[in-house]
Amino acid sequence: MTEISKEANLAYTTLVSKGLENPIFSKHNNISIREKKLLIERCMRRIMKVLNLNLDNDSLKKTPIRISKMYINEIFSGLDYKNFPKITLIDNKMQFNEMIIVRDISLMSTCEHHFITIKGKANIAYIPKNKIIGLSKINRIAQFYSKRPQMQERLTKQILVVLKALLNTEHVAIIMHMDHFCVKARGICDTTSSTSTSFFSGLFKSNINVRNEFFLKK
Repeated sequence: MTEISKEANLAYTTLVSKGLENPIFSKHNNISIREKKLLIERCMRRIMKVLNLNLDNDSLKKTPIRISKMYINEIFSGLDYKNFPKITLIDNKMQFNEMIIVRDISLMSTCEHHFITIKGKANIAYIPKNKIIGLSKINRIAQFYSKRPQMQERLTKQILVVLKALLNTEHVAIIMHMDHFCVKARGICDTTSSTSTSFFSGLFKSNINVRNEFFLKK
């Protein structure tokens, strides 16, 4: 059985202490993956029948199963801290103290108000202290918190706060540009608008030259 890692525990407790964790009951519940899928499948069958869809149709009969697998294995997998990415941290023996930036991180999330897609990209930077993180782990952390019903504002702060805790550095920055299909595909149906959020800490917040370097550095 997969255990929750110490890094996952640190991330969870840090977010809870700052009031930034998603409205979840716990970092892991005791319902098995198989049972979760069965429960979701049954609920989806009821929803589809209410919508007057014929589940005997070849195209539709496996849709409840597909949705249950998608929810648990893919788009909502970030609700379970047992899925938190394995984190690789190395001692900063080379004493690297300049900015490290990962640009154009692809993110796919779900609006928690309408359960419809949010997609976009993030740029994330940090200035190391004692530890350096494997570059792909920044992407994986961002994607873990994206794979939940989310608000972009919360997601932006979650990623930064968790990186600060894991890296033991104050100097982290993130900017995120996202397309919300709850705006594009329903309601106002504005197909061209997008939403940007940012969050800065340490020198990225207090020093305008450092912040400008983050925006301009390629």
